[in-house]
Amino acid sequence: MQRVVVFDEFGGPEVMHIVEEPVVEPAAGEVRVRIEAFAVNPLDQMMRSGTSPATVPLPHARLGVEGTGVVDALGPDTAGLKIGDPVILAALPDASTRGSYAGYTTLPASQVVPRPAGLGVTEAAAVWVAYSTAYGALVEKAGVRPGDHVLVTAASGGVGRAAMQIARQIGAVPLALTRHTARKDELLAAGAAAVIATDQEDVAEAVHRHTDGAGADIVLDVVMGPGQQELLKAARPGGTLVAAGFLDPRPTPFPTGTPLRIFSYRSFEHTLDATVVKRMAAFLGAGVRLGALRPAVDKVFALDDVVAAHRHLETGPRSGKIVVTV
Repeated sequence: MQRVVVFDEFGGPEVMHIVEEPVVEPAAGEVRVRIEAFAVNPLDQMMRSGTSPATVPLPHARLGVEGTGVVDALGPDTAGLKIGDPVILAALPDASTRGSYAGYTTLPASQVVPRPAGLGVTEAAAVWVAYSTAYGALVEKAGVRPGDHVLVTAASGGVGRAAMQIARQIGAVPLALTRHTARKDELLAAGAAAVIATDQEDVAEAVHRHTDGAGADIVLDVVMGPGQQELLKAARPGGTLVAAGFLDPRPTPFPTGTPLRIFSYRSFEHTLDATVVKRMAAFLGAGVRLGALRPAVDKVFALDDVVAAHRHLETGPRSGKIVVTV
């Protein structure tokens, strides 16, 4: 038997509870992973509260789109892995039925990647969603190059911090955008070449000042909403804006008449593609070995305290990911 976090109705953190369930055998081409830790993401909060863009079937819905653990069993016709391998879950698109808030999960063998040797369990649990999203948006979608100025919104968050580290690994120049001047020193220490605080500065004016008047080559927008209009003004003509998040629930005016390449990006676009996942895993492994990529962990909870972990998620800005150990 295993312990699994489920919810039978939409609502606040208190709708989650832990049940005992049988451990499922992996099907052909699948692996079973014994979960050691998972991260809590805004998407989990949206699923639990009923605001997710995807349908979540009730009752007995599960949660969790990322985590780390050890291969526990192999289904028929599964190659390339062996029992005992430490892995990271690379994609759980059906999180409502096979989510990582559990003792075990099964998933296709192509959707796990080796856990980099330099990462501990809690760091490994916090790495994939943020870094695969930032990598996919910047490298696969926008084609970031050395020397590019990359404007990163919500820079204090997991994706923002990952984007700054990835930009630096490539040789690009990350410009961090935050709402709070008090976060400047923290973001400079996290890798930003410059920090723009919207409570004191005009975004477009500050970006042009930091780019010798040219504007940002790439804008990573993980916030959306009306504020995107200011980001468009901050980009150079012919630059790229990648919309890769939804932190602001307000409508986003459709950008028209702008001399930019504009992409909408969701991480499952690439994390379900085995070829791109291999590139992501290779980039992540190299970055960890070089010390260029390192996830920040804000707070660690035990599985019995998963409700408290979700309450902590709702308290506001953090300095890293929330992790739950199983």
